[in-house]
Amino acid sequence: MNPAPDDDRRPDDRRPDDRRADDRRADYGRLAAVGPYFTLDTSPGETPPPGFRPLPELYGTGTDAPLAARIRVVARRLGTAEPRVAASILHLGLAARFWSVGLGSAVLLGAVPTLEHAWVRIPDQGPIDLWTPPGSEPEPVAVTTASLADRLHQAVLLGQLEPLAAAVRAAVPLSARLLLGNAASALAGTLRVLDAHAPAAARELVAELLDQPPLAGSGTLLTGPHGTAFRRTSCCLYYRIGPGAGLCGDCCFTRPPAPGKRDR
Repeated sequence: MNPAPDDDRRPDDRRPDDRRADDRRADYGRLAAVGPYFTLDTSPGETPPPGFRPLPELYGTGTDAPLAARIRVVARRLGTAEPRVAASILHLGLAARFWSVGLGSAVLLGAVPTLEHAWVRIPDQGPIDLWTPPGSEPEPVAVTTASLADRLHQAVLLGQLEPLAAAVRAAVPLSARLLLGNAASALAGTLRVLDAHAPAAARELVAELLDQPPLAGSGTLLTGPHGTAFRRTSCCLYYRIGPGAGLCGDCCFTRPPAPGKRDR
């Protein structure tokens, strides 16, 4: 009798590698259920879906680089004539995307993806799409705050946010302090989402990351029975979009600065 095709195998008849791959996809499905910013596409295939490019290309420089082009798009959509405002808002959103995948994985799955082999696609609207090839998902690590915080520092801060900040600053002059404030603000925002899923673990990890360089001094995190709050020591410039924009909830300012006042 000829063996049954692979597609007809019972789940228990799958090869170990197949079962591990299915388990990892199921795990990342749990992460995606939190929200679109947390999604990491691990669908099978040796090549990425159409429209994807290697993630390092996102950090290219020059007038035709992906980030430079995206800053112009964001500026048009926001209706601002200040490229640095658009650059800061774009950076804040991208930082939130990377923190969501990293912190969400650490808290819910006990693993931190490095994304060193990831591919990226920039949609017209919403967060960037991320895809990783088969076999690149991380194995779980010892689930301690120190080990996970170290992995997050390496994978997100150094692996993604450092080259991202360099690419943004190559396109538009922005202070390094402002971009670190964006990174801290995005981390705190990710915590607020995860507070509904695993508050103790998420709060402990975020506090650890905010206490260490380079995020130390970027803001103050407050936690309590009714949730978390964060006040940064810099401003993302959102208020400069227009008179009615107002301030972000974690801004260092209590009222929009007067015209001509130096931004922080």
